[in-house]
Amino acid sequence: MDKVRSLLFNILYYGFWTPIVCICMTPCLLFPRGFTVWVAQFYQDGTYILEKYLLGLDYEVRGLEHRPPNGTAYLIGSKHYSAYETLKLYRLFGDPTIILKKELLSLPLFGWFLKKLDVIAIDRGKREEAMNSLIEGTKKMQGQNRPIVIFPQGTRVKVDATTQEKPYKGGIGKLYVATGMKIVPLATNSGLYWPRNAFWKKPGKVVFEFLPPIEPGLTAAEAIKVLEERVEEASNRLIAEGRKALTTEFTEEKREH
Repeated sequence: MDKVRSLLFNILYYGFWTPIVCICMTPCLLFPRGFTVWVAQFYQDGTYILEKYLLGLDYEVRGLEHRPPNGTAYLIGSKHYSAYETLKLYRLFGDPTIILKKELLSLPLFGWFLKKLDVIAIDRGKREEAMNSLIEGTKKMQGQNRPIVIFPQGTRVKVDATTQEKPYKGGIGKLYVATGMKIVPLATNSGLYWPRNAFWKKPGKVVFEFLPPIEPGLTAAEAIKVLEERVEEASNRLIAEGRKALTTEFTEEKREH
């Protein structure tokens, strides 16, 4: 049954919902950026409906007391397991900015929307230039009072990957020092239900948990160390919680049959 749900979701999401939104909403690119932000929110709201009613996949948010109010600039250091987290950014943060590789801006239609959303695009092939443009772009977004989402490990990781295999990179620490902004750690267990590059997804409830902010005043290395400790501890706890829930649901289904 779960595979049937995943198949239906993938057909509707990739074959219908995403192309329809990109094509039908293209005229919004002619208007001020706020229209494109609305399109992004609309798109993620629609995706959530498909997830909830086709996949049986929902989510909850904890630790909202640690998330700064709207209209505040801060850094978000988030765990990154799959596309699932990126599909919740406009639901979690309203109007965030995202750091991504420059090549994505060249994609037809989708890349046009990314440009209009005013993301921070970097050229990974030129490391020093990329860091300079990253700091410059982050300061620009700070001036716009927008939160900046960063995945400190630099890529999507498997649920059981260790930080030795996928270490936290230094970029977010440099931005923390250069801008004086706080870092808000964000843990999740989304990889249990929507793994990296996975065609098949599982029903259940993803948890996003905001953790106490890392206030300005530490060195870059100290900030990254604190961020890693908080995000890894909380994400591992949420994964254990999710695995227990999945095991319980599987046991109950077996008893029913």
